[in-house]
Amino acid sequence: MSQQDTAVLLHQRDDGVSEVVLNRPDKRNAFDDVIIQQLIQALEHVDRDEQTQIVILRSEGKHFSAGADLGWMRRMADNTRQENLDDSRELARLMSTLNHLSKPVIGLVQGAAFGGAVGLAACCDIVLATEKTSFCLSEVKLGLIPAVISPYVVRAIGERQARRYFLSAEVFSAQEAQQYGLVHLMCEDEQAMHRRCNELQQQLALNGPEAMKAAKDLIFAVSHKTITAEVIDDTAQRIADIRVGDEGQEGLSAFLNKRKAAWVPGDNS
Repeated sequence: MSQQDTAVLLHQRDDGVSEVVLNRPDKRNAFDDVIIQQLIQALEHVDRDEQTQIVILRSEGKHFSAGADLGWMRRMADNTRQENLDDSRELARLMSTLNHLSKPVIGLVQGAAFGGAVGLAACCDIVLATEKTSFCLSEVKLGLIPAVISPYVVRAIGERQARRYFLSAEVFSAQEAQQYGLVHLMCEDEQAMHRRCNELQQQLALNGPEAMKAAKDLIFAVSHKTITAEVIDDTAQRIADIRVGDEGQEGLSAFLNKRKAAWVPGDNS
């Protein structure tokens, strides 16, 4: 098996957690067109998998990801515009797949997250980083722009910060990333980050899987929308639908009868 074949690992655990892992530590987990396809396939698999309730996106080694692989960039520079367009659309598909995954996604970011890796972080639902993690939207240094990742990064950090970091290509710290909204939780080191991740997994496991999916859909439905009569009616329809659904009925019954819901791990008696 080649290094390329093992560049993306999928660990499906017995506790309903699946880990999608970038596994090129010797290349600082940089990605290319082949790895993008492997990431898409892994994410689509866990999205379909009924046993998977929570997804973790992480990397092996010192760094989360250096972004685009140097060899891939060399090939793209020699490609036609159409070939570059096709290539970019696949990266766009990766970002969209991750962003709209129906399961909660926790991103663990250590070391450096540069270029497209910032996009991966922005597409996760919950992002943990260490105090030494650093971020950089470095594209303009190469005469390029962070185009495909921009919708997700701008939503994560806001237009004002994007106007600075898209143009300056400055490195910014985990502390700054947390202030801007890209990072939710900053941990002392990787060990502490993994401990906090385990705590989050336990918290998420208490929640209805279908409800979490519906909550994520709800965010996309109302985000940046004017509060119109149509939006108000849509939200009313959503809560009515989920209240009469199997999971909603089970959750309400469990709460009213002071017992654990059926989806909560352990003894539900």
